[in-house]
Amino acid sequence: MATTSVRRSSSLNSHLHKTALGVFLFIVIAHWAEHIAQAVQVYLLDWPLPQARGVLGIPFPWLVTSEWMHYGYALVMLAGFIALRKGFTGSSRTWWNVALGIQVWHHFEHFLLLMQNLSGLHLLGKPVPTSLIQLLLPRMELHLLYNAIVFVPMVVAMILHRRPRSADRDAATCTCAVAFAH
Repeated sequence: MATTSVRRSSSLNSHLHKTALGVFLFIVIAHWAEHIAQAVQVYLLDWPLPQARGVLGIPFPWLVTSEWMHYGYALVMLAGFIALRKGFTGSSRTWWNVALGIQVWHHFEHFLLLMQNLSGLHLLGKPVPTSLIQLLLPRMELHLLYNAIVFVPMVVAMILHRRPRSADRDAATCTCAVAFAH
């Protein structure tokens, strides 16, 4: 069993790294698009927040209100950052680690929300599950912020990974780097 997971991790960070990063990026952008659509619905279309549910939340309203779904997405993000980390080297690894660190906190916040939802005990007696930073920022805006501050270093890491310095290219275990004609 351990050998299989080591092989899978090795594959994800070698010959499958570029594909896995593409799938991961697609998932992240799709999620980002949902939050942006919700913000457009609120700020540009002037929809009341309960009706502003993004794109998928219109036909499937439970997606917006399910703490399990939000926690599951945060967990998938965390797992993706961890699983794909070994494929990064040098400065791209540093930026990936920054995104991972922020995602660890974001995951913790969603875990806190899920535990409040399951227990019925809400932070500081609030009427709904509330994250720590949500005490300072409304939930919709907070999730836009979280997605942005995870996304930016993630994209910087991916760009540096695809266009590495020669020392980082030599240390790479994958074939993600763009080949340049000399």
